[in-house]
Amino acid sequence: MDSENWNDWRIVKKQGLWTVSAKWLLLLTVILMMAAACPVTAADKDFSGIEIRIGGGANKDGLTTPLKILLLLTILSVIPAILVSVTSFTRLIIVSHFLRQALGTQTMPPNQVLIGLSLFLTFFIMQPVADRINQEALQPMLKGNITEMQALDQACIPLRQFMLRYTREKDLALFLNIAKEPRPRDLRDLSMRIVIPSFMISELKTAFQIGFVLFIPFLVIDMVIAAILLSMGMMQLPPIIISTPFKILLFVMVDGWNLVIGSLVRSFNY
Repeated sequence: MDSENWNDWRIVKKQGLWTVSAKWLLLLTVILMMAAACPVTAADKDFSGIEIRIGGGANKDGLTTPLKILLLLTILSVIPAILVSVTSFTRLIIVSHFLRQALGTQTMPPNQVLIGLSLFLTFFIMQPVADRINQEALQPMLKGNITEMQALDQACIPLRQFMLRYTREKDLALFLNIAKEPRPRDLRDLSMRIVIPSFMISELKTAFQIGFVLFIPFLVIDMVIAAILLSMGMMQLPPIIISTPFKILLFVMVDGWNLVIGSLVRSFNY
């Protein structure tokens, strides 16, 4: 077979293959269209799988499941702000930083240690309040005796009483005037919108007062060391280098951590 006939035969064979392939492709398309148009039987719907469904009804006076999830996520996101705003954490952490500055140890103890100590002291101080919230709000809600909103109102009562115990009337009057709200007959009628910021600035003032008292003995040591170095003509030597070991020695000899932490905890009527 010469080359010209061979090429003609190859072209014919190729066209035949393309024709067969087109026929099979057309047949497969028709089958798929028919399968898609067929109704799905009950047996086809019965497949084993995991179905996750969020929704449904709620109790008569309760919240639906999506709202419960939204409320839970909101509470989890604002827990740090709640911890700082309505507990003893503010006073503890500020006094701890004042003490570190008074000792002149710069970053010792580290921030992580001070925050951890303040956090666990906060749990210790707030335990009676947490027990009341558990008994008066959480447990009745879990048993279905009260709704979520009623539980929230019940939980605010112990917190409000705790904050009002350490809040100055001057600070309460300040935010009442800013909010243009009338003075209530009973402090228990105050909203948390007024109580929380008043409590925070009262705690800031108390913490700064304690920090000032802590600075006094260490300031005396700094002044004595500076006077001694000046009398010796060693003016180029920073006094803090000499006074820091003496301040640490004094703090350790008087068992400073016991005194400071004990005074802080007792300041919350312990």
